[in-house]
Amino acid sequence: MNNLPIGLFDSGVGGLTVLRAMRVSMPKESFLYLGDTARLPYGTKSRETIARYSLQVTARLIERKIKLLVVACNTATAAALPDLRRAYPDIPVIGVVEPGAQAACAASRSGRIAVIATESTIRGKAYDDAILRLRPDARVVGVPCPLFVPLAEDGLVEGPLAEGIAARYLDRIFRVPRERGEEVPDCLVLACTHFPLLANAIAHVAGPGVTLVDSAATTAQAVKRTLKSAGLCSSEKKGESFFLTTDDAERFARMGECFLGFPVPESRVELVDL
Repeated sequence: MNNLPIGLFDSGVGGLTVLRAMRVSMPKESFLYLGDTARLPYGTKSRETIARYSLQVTARLIERKIKLLVVACNTATAAALPDLRRAYPDIPVIGVVEPGAQAACAASRSGRIAVIATESTIRGKAYDDAILRLRPDARVVGVPCPLFVPLAEDGLVEGPLAEGIAARYLDRIFRVPRERGEEVPDCLVLACTHFPLLANAIAHVAGPGVTLVDSAATTAQAVKRTLKSAGLCSSEKKGESFFLTTDDAERFARMGECFLGFPVPESRVELVDL
């Protein structure tokens, strides 16, 4: 059991930012990642549809034998985490929202926190609820940024196009209030695993004094603590990573390198049908 892989999934390749953090934090662990690229994006779909997709994806990972599940997708965490925990009570299931909220509360000095995410995540107010549970005095503003996911998937993460779209979403909470002499959030949560690829463009538009929070590192630490407390740490000398995708293995391998920082051999990417 201890040497089984950790399973994780996302609607596309964005969750590989979480995998990257876990590989650094837990080099002895093996990982099985499933990107549901055929049904990307999840963020524009209903909660019921997202929950159904998440259960289908998890069932495929469970078939392959995993010891812990990471929902490496903010949208799926917000919509489906309780359903997944009810369906699979025998394995730990960890989402990315709670670790992200913890990091945001620690990073913000003023308690003014902005959250950018998919439409579904913002609509469900999962981050608002998680942040306010930890810090009741916080003032949270959520902004849906639906175009960021396709930008990240297409590798259009730098330059005038990325910054122009970021300005369209963020000017109303940063530039406009600053021009009026009003306070702005001092912490910006990148509440979608695709968004860290656009961090430079987002930071440029948000301006000085704003801390960007990415939940990947804090999620990795939460997984590490859970493995230790459950006695599930691997005894291998070095772990391996394997990949499943529901559409276009060649493209997944190509884009995977952008998110992971190292080449993903196409031979390690298996096409699966859900």
